[in-house]
Amino acid sequence: MKTARVAHAGAIHDAHPHERGLQLADGRVLAEHEVVWLPPFEVGTIIALGLNYADHVKELARELTVTAKDEPLVFLKGPGSLIGHRGVTRRPRGVAFMHYECELAVVIGKPAHRVSRTEAMQHVAGYTVCNDYAIRDFLENWYRPNLRVKNRDGGTVLGPWFVDAADVPGPHALALRTLVNGVVTQQGNTADMIDDIPALIEYLSGFMTLRPGDVILTGTPDGVVNVNEGDEVVTEIDGIGRLVNTIAGDDIFGR
Repeated sequence: MKTARVAHAGAIHDAHPHERGLQLADGRVLAEHEVVWLPPFEVGTIIALGLNYADHVKELARELTVTAKDEPLVFLKGPGSLIGHRGVTRRPRGVAFMHYECELAVVIGKPAHRVSRTEAMQHVAGYTVCNDYAIRDFLENWYRPNLRVKNRDGGTVLGPWFVDAADVPGPHALALRTLVNGVVTQQGNTADMIDDIPALIEYLSGFMTLRPGDVILTGTPDGVVNVNEGDEVVTEIDGIGRLVNTIAGDDIFGR
């Protein structure tokens, strides 16, 4: 089952896909542009992975001083970073290289504390698509996602749908891609993750309790390119969804 959360006519609604757009829980059918899309579930802690695809590590090799990787590179993001499907993300004036990152987002469904990888998938409620932007100008002297790079207001797009885990029997064999203004610029497959979902849950739950609504952003493959004001960026994962986002400049944000 696919579900969404949207705002319409002064209220927040649950919704499901419909051939004409989406259907609210009260039965109304609306086009996508008639609602404000929210992240499709109540989000808890946002846990993000860096360098979890070998081809992306190679793509960033010139910016890395340490390439050995014996533990996942993990960082947290605040709730202000999140926006939904069809939202607008700000590109600050004067930056040289801002790029998207198409990622499979894993949503935790029940508490996980010191969970083994053999039991880890029992704690997954479902999945959604994430587009997690980065501004490479602000990277420090080796690759670590500091706050200015990876925790910007509106820089993490989630949605449009939350897909039940039962409807995704093969989360480690999903094709993903990014299109910028209709042109495919990034392609990959979740089969190529360095640390798969069970490994990530085992690792994270070994030192922190994962709770329902926590979301793990599992990293991106190679193929990131610069995006500019006015660009439409679409991130897709087969069986999960098609997430649309637009880049805007400082002016509409009053900067």
